[in-house]
Amino acid sequence: MFFDGYGYHGASFEQTYRCYPASFIEKPHLESGDKIIMPPSALDRLASLHIDYPMLFELWNDAAERVSHCGVLEFIAEEGMIYMPYWMMENMLLQEGDIVKLKNVTLPKGTYVKLQPHTKDFLDISNPKAILETTLRNFSCLTTGDSIMVAYNNKKYYIDIIEAKPSNAISIIETDCEVDFAPPLDYKEPEKPIAPLSASKAPEKEAPAEIEPKFNPFSGAGRRLDGKPLNYQPPPLSSSASEDKRPSVLNGSNAQSSAASSSQSKSRESQGKLVFGANANRSNETAKGKEPKQEPSQDKEEPKFQPFTGKKYSLRG
Repeated sequence: MFFDGYGYHGASFEQTYRCYPASFIEKPHLESGDKIIMPPSALDRLASLHIDYPMLFELWNDAAERVSHCGVLEFIAEEGMIYMPYWMMENMLLQEGDIVKLKNVTLPKGTYVKLQPHTKDFLDISNPKAILETTLRNFSCLTTGDSIMVAYNNKKYYIDIIEAKPSNAISIIETDCEVDFAPPLDYKEPEKPIAPLSASKAPEKEAPAEIEPKFNPFSGAGRRLDGKPLNYQPPPLSSSASEDKRPSVLNGSNAQSSAASSSQSKSRESQGKLVFGANANRSNETAKGKEPKQEPSQDKEEPKFQPFTGKKYSLRG
């Protein structure tokens, strides 16, 4: 390997240049592709080498450690200078007059590329794939990690190259390449509404644990001694009943009228039976040994002297 008078390597093309944007030479159409303008001396050297066509180059920015690839459009630049699309300089983190290294390379033909727009308004174009296909006709190659610029309807759209096959850098000249799109960088998935749970899909509640029954006193059913239902009520007494009109119950037997004679009640009381009603008080007094009070005999009293009544009384008494 040796260097000639222009500083090129003898076996391959490799040279350093100072880069400037294409606007310096009034060639705005360079912005719609990936091609650069090189000096005429580069054409002479390339013609003397057995290189593959179309001519493709590898760009190096040693200061930022950035690598990209490009093609060539013309050889009319001043010696030691090249002109590049401004979007390519942004990818390479290059400023006006920075040093960039060029080397001729051979890239495989691409079969697949995946693109990701920066903004979702690129998808609002009526046919974004057709616009992209038309734009890529001005490109020679694509490199994974680059951001290309697509101009349409006086607006610039930036698109990232996030995947390429069969290599990270591919040639897209005269080749059938499948293009796929990833969601834009500013795209947000719409929030899914939370559907209310239907009755059939409601989570099953766990059955509560069985609670041991507690002891409840006096919870049994009551029964009457006479065999009648609990809600039985005795018929009302007739007008011939006793003066107090209160029924008496004798030792659980059927209710009888209190109109019975006092002699019969006394005989029953002497037999040791319980009596409820008007005669109960009397039986209690007898049981306690209390004798009924004897009413004093009412003798006829002689009228006493009452003065000034106008009546006559005898002083004899």
